[in-house]
Amino acid sequence: MREASEGRETALLALEARFGTQFSRGAALREQHGHGEGYHLSHEPDAVLFAESTEDVSAALALCHEHSLPVVAFGGGTSLEGQVNALEGGISLDLSRMTSIIEVNAADLDCRVQAGVTRQALNLHLRDEGLFFPVDPGGEATIGGMCATRASGTAAVRYGTIRENVLGMTVVLADGRVTQLGGRTRKSATGYDLAHLMIGSEGTLGIVTEIQLRLQGIPEVTAAAICQFETLGGCVEAAIQIMQMGIPIARMELLDEVQMEACILYSRLEGYRALPTMFFEVSGGPDSVNEQISAIEGLCQDNGGADFLWSTRDDERAALWKARHAVYWACLAYRQGHIGISTDAIVPISALTAMILGAKQDIDASGLVAPIVGHIGDGNFHTVMLVPPGEAGLERARALDHKLVARALSLGGSASGEHGIGLAKKAFMGAEHDPVALDIMRAIKATLDPRNILNPGKLLPEP
Repeated sequence: MREASEGRETALLALEARFGTQFSRGAALREQHGHGEGYHLSHEPDAVLFAESTEDVSAALALCHEHSLPVVAFGGGTSLEGQVNALEGGISLDLSRMTSIIEVNAADLDCRVQAGVTRQALNLHLRDEGLFFPVDPGGEATIGGMCATRASGTAAVRYGTIRENVLGMTVVLADGRVTQLGGRTRKSATGYDLAHLMIGSEGTLGIVTEIQLRLQGIPEVTAAAICQFETLGGCVEAAIQIMQMGIPIARMELLDEVQMEACILYSRLEGYRALPTMFFEVSGGPDSVNEQISAIEGLCQDNGGADFLWSTRDDERAALWKARHAVYWACLAYRQGHIGISTDAIVPISALTAMILGAKQDIDASGLVAPIVGHIGDGNFHTVMLVPPGEAGLERARALDHKLVARALSLGGSASGEHGIGLAKKAFMGAEHDPVALDIMRAIKATLDPRNILNPGKLLPEP
């Protein structure tokens, strides 16, 4: 133990000497970097290192590899499943200063950015080019963090998740070696798809420092609307039928009556009632948008939907989606003093009605308040379990979470559609993946990180 402690101190001193003011052991910084936005207890690193380039990351990892010092990558700190908690101390490698937009290739609809760029900053930069980056998980998430957690968001139903929008990347391996994975072409048939192996690896296989992204043209017309339903089942059935009809909807978000009440109070959505509600957005040319609106309205009316209000004004659409992105804070305000724990199940769209109505039954049986909100178009939904202080409340929340995951798996779904595994969902990996698949994952981890310094204790359960 004494030798290990001395080795760790040697490594920390070497990092401090190499990076100077980019390195800190300050208590406030360590506390800030010991947790994300989830409910998990903080685990502080021994120090925080602010990287400013791929070269910085390479030098830091080479030193940490030499001394077997753990490294946890940190971006915006918005992860929900404990991905950035430093379970074994070591350093938190903060990439938030890596904010360069390296190049924009408007003719090819792609760009290259450093890992610390946020989607908001990128879209502000792209606006005058008539382009945008569509993946929007909410919050000030960084592009590097979005890759690490395989992030998604409200626009995934049309544009896909981060996985579908990454062409290539620069990755620093555990021993400090730098590699370029993927490229700028839209497809390639040369060897293993190593770039996408890194997506969703949560910093356990390498640290992404630059990303080549696909971009989209800003649509000619965009319209958004809210529709309220008599029943939750009718709301879900309308969403399923919209997807099965092949309507190219840009966003489709479900809020149950509890979540809608919280949003009405928090975001001051005047004129709406606490009913199951769908938020829509469609885009394209004027004729295409009108056709989509007509088809959506018809399907919703057939399932008990009414009171459509469409808008093409930017300010009104922004207010609508601001309310949607603020659902977590609306939930916390709805039950002040409670902890908010978000679940993240996903099922095939045909199983959505059984999943969501079954989830409602599980929530009622738990005695907890747990609003439901979902990216309904791709089968992904969340409950925000509002947990009163104390261990008894946490036990009820854990039991409810396990019920919801078990229900999703029984319907052919997954424990996580977009938040990732981190600490919280490791227990479900064995239920979702067979032993051979887990052995392959462990073998990849051992090959790329033989000293287990990259985010140790995350994602993979013990054998």
